[in-house]
Amino acid sequence: MVKLTMVARVTDGLPLAEGLDDGRDVPDADFYKQQAKSLFKNLSMGQIDASRMSVETGPYIFHYIIEGRVCYLTMCDRSYPKKLAFQYLEDLKNEFERVNGSQIETAARPYAFIKFDTFIQRTKKLYQDTRTQRNITKLNDELYEVHQIMTRNVQDVLGVGEKLDQVSQMSSRLTSESRIYADKARDLNRQALIRKWAPVAIVIGVVILLFWAKNKIW
Repeated sequence: MVKLTMVARVTDGLPLAEGLDDGRDVPDADFYKQQAKSLFKNLSMGQIDASRMSVETGPYIFHYIIEGRVCYLTMCDRSYPKKLAFQYLEDLKNEFERVNGSQIETAARPYAFIKFDTFIQRTKKLYQDTRTQRNITKLNDELYEVHQIMTRNVQDVLGVGEKLDQVSQMSSRLTSESRIYADKARDLNRQALIRKWAPVAIVIGVVILLFWAKNKIW
């Protein structure tokens, strides 16, 4: 069955639409949605160059297609036919381009096309039951083959981005720690100067005080 559906702009990973009721029967749905957003992020950074791919994650599998500036992604059970999943995405792509194609580049906020959920839900229902005559016909349709579409593991696909994030985090941490060390070094230098010159300052102060007291007495 189709579990999640998301649409995002490839150039910056901005989410444009998604199935609002999706994920209710998926344990840890937020975790998988975050993985989908990480896929969009990697696509926007050019770390994934395949325009069509299946990505295995736990008991599910992501399928996505990229057309023009938009990525259409769905997550299904592993047992769900790959061919139906990609035909479902093709249907979404055709309608999204028809209705919103001229506004994709100008969208400035996340989920600018949230009303597309109506079409997502209606289309998803058509693809849920693989045993309907409609879907059996689609499975037998040789005009759309998916044998050449690559299937990869989500850790392999997201690994590059995660490593880059780790390097970035490490760099930020080192910068922060270097500032802390610099502040501590200044404090230590200040304390060293105080320890070095404090006795001298005390002696000078005592001498001045004695000199002043002597002048007062005389």
